[in-house]
Amino acid sequence: MADYPDKLQEVLDDFSFITDRNERIEYLIQIADRFNEVKVPDEIATKPYDEDHRVPACESDAFVWAVEQDDGTLQYYFDVLNPQGLSAMAMAVILSETLSKQPLEQVANIPTDMVFKIFGKEISMGKGQGLMGIVSMVQHEAKRRLNAN
Repeated sequence: MADYPDKLQEVLDDFSFITDRNERIEYLIQIADRFNEVKVPDEIATKPYDEDHRVPACESDAFVWAVEQDDGTLQYYFDVLNPQGLSAMAMAVILSETLSKQPLEQVANIPTDMVFKIFGKEISMGKGQGLMGIVSMVQHEAKRRLNAN
């Protein structure tokens, strides 16, 4: 079993109890509704965004930023350019709320297949690849900071 940060483990536990597909979708929509709370502020980035922040293979045109905090952790911000990209928005909210300001070692080692614990095994291959790409970008930022120290 992977060692997830406590906040992320709580979210994964919540999803483990949801067996009804429609209930899962409704819960993800509620999470996506909080997207503006994790959207990248103008003082960090404005459109058009630097392509270095674009998530590869994400059909929703997601972008990821990591801002170093005084304690050496990272605060994660996101943007999703596709207004229909609710799954990417929900993933961004979950990652920002559960991995921001967490130990870099834990963030760097999050398994990307955690996406299936949240969205279920029945998500399409394309959507799964894009969502895992968002997780990979967050991991990459943590690994980059770890390797710099």
